[in-house]
Amino acid sequence: MKMDGVSRLLVLTMFFVILFGFQREKNGVVMAIDEDAKALCSINLAEFLPPPYGGLENMVCQPVWNSFLLRYSQSKDNVITIVLSTIYTSGWVGMGFSPDGMMINSSCMAGWVTPEGHGKIKQYYAEGHIPSKVIPDKGELPLTSVPPLIYLQGATVYLAFQLKYTSRLKTQSMLLAFSSKYPQHHHLTAHEDKTAIKFDFSSGTPFSAIAKPNYFISSTTHGVLGILGWGLFCPFGAIFARYFRYQQIWYYVHISAQFIGFVLGLAGVIVGIQLNNKLQPDIPGHEGIGILILVLSILQVLAFFARPDKDSKYRRYWNLYHSWVGRTALFFGAVNIVLGMHYAGAGPGWKLSYGFVLASTMLACILLELLLRLRKFDEPTLPSDYPINSI
Repeated sequence: MKMDGVSRLLVLTMFFVILFGFQREKNGVVMAIDEDAKALCSINLAEFLPPPYGGLENMVCQPVWNSFLLRYSQSKDNVITIVLSTIYTSGWVGMGFSPDGMMINSSCMAGWVTPEGHGKIKQYYAEGHIPSKVIPDKGELPLTSVPPLIYLQGATVYLAFQLKYTSRLKTQSMLLAFSSKYPQHHHLTAHEDKTAIKFDFSSGTPFSAIAKPNYFISSTTHGVLGILGWGLFCPFGAIFARYFRYQQIWYYVHISAQFIGFVLGLAGVIVGIQLNNKLQPDIPGHEGIGILILVLSILQVLAFFARPDKDSKYRRYWNLYHSWVGRTALFFGAVNIVLGMHYAGAGPGWKLSYGFVLASTMLACILLELLLRLRKFDEPTLPSDYPINSI
């Protein structure tokens, strides 16, 4: 049909515009750091951290690198209380002070939470670059009698310690690092990423060129895009195509909903890749399923252009392929949304909201499928040679 060819051309144009547009603008799918930093800094540490870490007076809160957020308070007697937080899945995180910004001769505090839920935190001294030269229970940090602390709250880990200097701490070279692999017998594994910055503790600002990112990629944005794309628009388009074919506009509603879902899902993947590059999380299941869903979605888009005519002997097999690949993608989409919420430590509001959407979708599918089968059961059986006009 002429209209069918026009619709395919329009969809093809949209497909390539979307792909090339996101390739050029993927670095722009970010949120300003000030908004997320303000939200994170407003968390009340006193709800889960003991004093003095939970009740910092005149606290300064500043993003310093990736998802690392530095909170500190410096008293008149030159005691500085530090709470460093970041996204955490496994391995260790560390913060060190260096006389020259280099790793060698630096002293650092590193901590981790074991798979059994036990927190470990120690001071280390870097005599060299290899792990065997990073010595535990050694260092030059002037720790006070207040025990250092590491605490895991949701998906965020808090590394807290207190130092006392002879004079007020001003500009200091800091090292930040992490690894997704746990230490072996208290010896740190090789870091997966690190940075060195200079931080002005008197003003509360980093002034190294690499210290302060211009943007902060929000995991919330990644989650919202995934839920809207894979959890709302794509299921709606699939439901409309199966149960509302008697509507003249079902085809256009179907492809519109699927393409909106594909666009949102693709945007979510791009944000997810940027999050992965920034945070380096150890979540292979979530990443692998996300890639699988993206591949299945692209195959569905490409299959649209290879759709045989209605009178083709291959149309039946294409219908089976299109239906089951789509159902597989939707199933893994729901699974991955749940996994993402688990890894991100989503609150009850997120879980209840998506649980309601998922339960409503499943209930609607069950009821509509029942009505569809009852309607087919009531339809009269026509002889094989009965003339039928195809659309």
